[in-house]
Amino acid sequence: MSDDARADGVWGPSAGLVGLAWVAAAAAAAWCVLLVATGADPPGLLLASIATLGLGLAALYGTRARPRLRVDASGLVVRGLVGSCHHPWVRVDDVRVLAVRRLGRESTLLEIDVTEPDGSERMMIFGRLELDDDPADVAEAIHAIRPGR
Repeated sequence: MSDDARADGVWGPSAGLVGLAWVAAAAAAAWCVLLVATGADPPGLLLASIATLGLGLAALYGTRARPRLRVDASGLVVRGLVGSCHHPWVRVDDVRVLAVRRLGRESTLLEIDVTEPDGSERMMIFGRLELDDDPADVAEAIHAIRPGR
């Protein structure tokens, strides 16, 4: 495990990145207001509105999903936009790292397979931006925290 991997079992989007998303959303909103005030062309206003909405949703998600993943002896908690879900270790089937190569760049993803209480299976995938850490290091930390493995 690398020196920067978190031993506390808590991972989430970087506060700086979330703050940057809020600043970008505010700038896009100001751009919208400026375009409305100057009576700019409709396509420009549409573009600014879409940028404002997208950046605002990304900032809101980053704020609400912190921490994105919390792991302790009882299981793991995954937090999203509308709430969090606890998965006890008995329902966690597998934790693995997947290396993918896209557009000439290799990246890693953390995959966690769980079985829901109703018996259905679910795969959760986390990237570096969601965890603010290398997914391989997070997987190693999860294996170290998980009891009985």
